[in-house]
Amino acid sequence: MSAQRLIQPLRAVLLVFLLSAGAVWAAPDGTAELTPQVRIEQASRAFDAVKRAITDADAPETLKTLAERATQAQRDAEAAVQALQPELTQLDARIEQLGPAPEGGEDAGIARQRKLLGQQRSQVDADIKRGKLLAEDAKQASESIEKMRAQQFGEQLGRKVASPLSPALWREFAQHLPDDLGRVHSLYLQASKGLLQAAAKQGWGTPLLGAGLALVLLFPLRLWLRHLGRRYAASERAPAGRLRRTGLAVWLLLVGTLLPGLAAGVLVSSLRAISAIAPRLESVADTFVMATFVAAFIGALAAALLVPKRPSWRLLDIDDLAAGRLRRFAWGAAGLTWLTMLLREINRSARTSAVSTITLDGLIALTYVVLIMLMLATLAGLHRRRAAAAAQAERDAGSGHPPRAPRSGWLVIARLGGYVTICAALVATLMGYLNFAMFTAQQMVWITVVVLATTLLMRFADDFALWLLAPDSTMGRMLRLSTGLPTARMEQGGVLLSAALRVGLVLLGITAVVAPFGNVSALYGWLERLAAGIKIGDSLLTPSSIFSAVLVLVLGLALMRVLQQWLVETYLPKTDLDTGARNSISTVAHYLGIVLAGLWALAALGIGFEKVALLASALSVGIGFGLQAITQNFVSGLILLAERPVKIGDWVKIGDQEGDIRRISVRSTEIQVGDRSTLIVPNSELITKTIRNMTMANALGRIQVQFSVPLGTDVGKLRTLLLAIYAGNENVLEDPAPSFYIDSISGGQVAVNSFAYVSSSRSVYSTRSEILFELLQQSAANGIALVTPTDIHLVRDPDEAR
Repeated sequence: MSAQRLIQPLRAVLLVFLLSAGAVWAAPDGTAELTPQVRIEQASRAFDAVKRAITDADAPETLKTLAERATQAQRDAEAAVQALQPELTQLDARIEQLGPAPEGGEDAGIARQRKLLGQQRSQVDADIKRGKLLAEDAKQASESIEKMRAQQFGEQLGRKVASPLSPALWREFAQHLPDDLGRVHSLYLQASKGLLQAAAKQGWGTPLLGAGLALVLLFPLRLWLRHLGRRYAASERAPAGRLRRTGLAVWLLLVGTLLPGLAAGVLVSSLRAISAIAPRLESVADTFVMATFVAAFIGALAAALLVPKRPSWRLLDIDDLAAGRLRRFAWGAAGLTWLTMLLREINRSARTSAVSTITLDGLIALTYVVLIMLMLATLAGLHRRRAAAAAQAERDAGSGHPPRAPRSGWLVIARLGGYVTICAALVATLMGYLNFAMFTAQQMVWITVVVLATTLLMRFADDFALWLLAPDSTMGRMLRLSTGLPTARMEQGGVLLSAALRVGLVLLGITAVVAPFGNVSALYGWLERLAAGIKIGDSLLTPSSIFSAVLVLVLGLALMRVLQQWLVETYLPKTDLDTGARNSISTVAHYLGIVLAGLWALAALGIGFEKVALLASALSVGIGFGLQAITQNFVSGLILLAERPVKIGDWVKIGDQEGDIRRISVRSTEIQVGDRSTLIVPNSELITKTIRNMTMANALGRIQVQFSVPLGTDVGKLRTLLLAIYAGNENVLEDPAPSFYIDSISGGQVAVNSFAYVSSSRSVYSTRSEILFELLQQSAANGIALVTPTDIHLVRDPDEAR
């Protein structure tokens, strides 16, 4: 075979492979160029086709397709109505600008324009009403089809045949078996004939190349990617922490699912490239690819979670013996699922008898039951081994308490669900409800797979989000250096991102669980309506407008933060303003920036200032009743920042508390008292009550020393002594000069009062203590008594002495 002949099949296979892979992501964009009227017309034709096909539809797959088409017609009609609504609004505005027609007639040009605008408005209004009616009819039709599907689904599950224990079922099966085998053989002959004819016409190059590429994807490439993932996870380049294990598990899940499925897709695409698949086998080929994806997903999930040969990387809390057995059973479930999907599609394409299909379902259901029983036996053995280990540990510890087996919530739920499924499937099989038994067993396996996959992905999402925004990660360091976010804020962002990802994964898990029961698009129809927007009054809130508003709010707050930082650190220190004035300016700028950012976000949301004013007037009633104290403190805070009766750094006394003002906000003021605790005072208290500001007009502090001396004391010498003590203290100011006064002379004592001044009120207490200490020492050294001693004389009665 020449090189050119080899290249052509390779091109064909690669082209088909790329088209099949890209078809999932490609969306038809031709509808974006259609006018709303054309889209309504197309939706109407599609809906008419759905109505005509409903009468002849009896298969669940056909009803599902019709429901999806009706839902799509509803979406197209609603989208066209939404696109026409702005045009109708513009026409109403233009007609309103013309005003009412005058009674005496008007200019011919204006009259023609008025008539043309009226015709255009009537046409657009008619199109909108037609689109709304079509959307409502399509919605009702979709709901009706879903009811029909639910009814058929219930009838299928409730279909009863003879019990497998009775000979009647097997006699009927034996009667139809030759005909069914003939139909399957005829389907096989069509498949082989189509393949041989296509190969004779196109050659075997493309199928062989597709098979070779499929083998490369399935074995060498898959095994190499698995080894590459394990090697990277064990290296130092991998992220530290739990992300190593969960990341490797997700990598193994992706590789184990995609590579086998893509291999099956490449093989089928190579056969389709030469038209080797018979028309009746097209659905079988598609089912072959889908079944391969599903089976590979089940097997890869078991390999990622159990990891029998590497216990340190295992995500489930089970021992090696249980992990090895459960993995083999998982591969059995994967193979049984693959075989079930393929056999049922072959039966459908071969048009075998109903009794053969039901009997096959019953056998598969019993096989599922046996597989579930083996899994439950493995879990029971795991529970016994744990209980024995716990008992041995308590005996080794010398405890007298009875041993208690460790409990695992997921293990209990899994065993309970398995027992219920086994009982339901066995009873249904014995009673002849083989379809229900098949459905119950399959759903047990599928729900288990979905729950385990969702759990794995949720763990990975949590670890990835926390690692991505961790302060020591690459992304975290970049964000911290570029935005200046503190570590706590970044950790909070990681938690929020993790929560959002996990919510999305839970929704996907719910979708996967309920998919076999009905139309998934109907389940998420509310998401599409939410994406179209929610109308509140005259405003339409859409996800894009909400995202824009949040982005604008974040940007506005960031700009406000930068401006405030520039004011505090760059501009205000260059001015002659004191610390309190700088704080007032920065605080007002801070709250003004928040208000402007909020108004900007509301404008981006489509809410005008007049609506904000209306909302404020409505809230004023609530403010008048329930928010009086908050509003009073807010207004008082603005007054404090503007008038500045107290400012940061002032020494104030309010009630029996006094201290330094450390911070003034719009709601409260923080005062640091003498014991270093913080007193938070509502701003209304500083405005409405009496407060003593010791440093408002004059920062000086006054020391007052009062004492008494005996009447015979040399007062002049005492005055010189006290003034010398004042002069000798470095904290006492010379101007104003210390003073000495005699308050009174009574009771044989002279009351002395003296004053001195220091540079700050905060040093009054300590300086006064130093002066009193010095006064005691100097008075004792100079023989000056500060107080007159009280003599107590005890007189005894002479009569009592006798």
